[in-house]
Amino acid sequence: MVIKLNLKYIVDEESSGKTVKTILKTKMQLSGSLIKKLKYQQKILCNGQPVYVNSVVDRYDILEVCPRPDGVCSSIIPQNIPLDILYEDQSFIVINKKPGIVVHPTSNHPDRTLANALSFHLKSNDMEARIHPVMRLDKDTSGIIIFAKEPYSQNFLVEQMKEGTFLKEYAGIVHGIITPETGIIDLPISRMEGSIILRKISTDGKPSITHYEVQKYLKGASLLKFGLKTGRTHQIRVHCQAVGHPLVGDSLYPLLSSEVSSATKTISENSCGNISDIICSNFPPIPPKIINRQALHSYKVAFVHPYTKQAFELTAPLPADMADIVEILGK
Repeated sequence: MVIKLNLKYIVDEESSGKTVKTILKTKMQLSGSLIKKLKYQQKILCNGQPVYVNSVVDRYDILEVCPRPDGVCSSIIPQNIPLDILYEDQSFIVINKKPGIVVHPTSNHPDRTLANALSFHLKSNDMEARIHPVMRLDKDTSGIIIFAKEPYSQNFLVEQMKEGTFLKEYAGIVHGIITPETGIIDLPISRMEGSIILRKISTDGKPSITHYEVQKYLKGASLLKFGLKTGRTHQIRVHCQAVGHPLVGDSLYPLLSSEVSSATKTISENSCGNISDIICSNFPPIPPKIINRQALHSYKVAFVHPYTKQAFELTAPLPADMADIVEILGK
């Protein structure tokens, strides 16, 4: 899809007499850093002419800004890695991420990441754009992930997440037959002492809320849909473990010991009462090696497009390994 990277605002009576900067922030939802960048690029126009941000506008004036990609990141080496592109335009790109690939280079994974693949894709299409992450996914979580190609789109989409208007839904397969069929897991999450990766349920953790809904009961497992009201690191994985129904294949957050389960149950009873109703650790074993990663997939997003301002929705079907589990355990 081809879109034009520009935003227009016709000054109304309420905004007449205000500065350009005020309107850019309040009416056009531009961040202060982006306004500064556009100012130096002379990409802020009033009635077709470059304008100072402290200029005062009159009714019926037309303000226009033209965000642009901000160049490539020299530290990201382009690498020819296949991508499953669900959608792309000049403002952002949506990838159906395969499990097992890291999103950004780290000391342990300096290359062969999704960022390296995207850098190659953009370079191959003669687009000098720095990728701006909108979502994040763990290495072994599959599914929809979004990158903006310029700062305005990133800021616009992230603000929707903060306001709770950006829908993200996940599919996951957990051990056991979870009941009730719908519920809310409301348990605070904090970093585990001595680890930069692991998270845990803790009374002094950050508020964390996960909605779940059973899509299908399987033999010794449940296929669930998850909706996130908050977006903590490993939130779904930690919450599933905490209620005694860890994700199938999750080696970081397996079934809790009875001692830890008891402590988690006490926290849950104190924080949200009825969550203890779904704590259960008695379920038939899942066949070993049925999957070599946590059975979690980012399958749906819905939001307002940064430029067209139209409702936008995308889905990604279950990957083969999770679909196989559903088939095997659904018989």
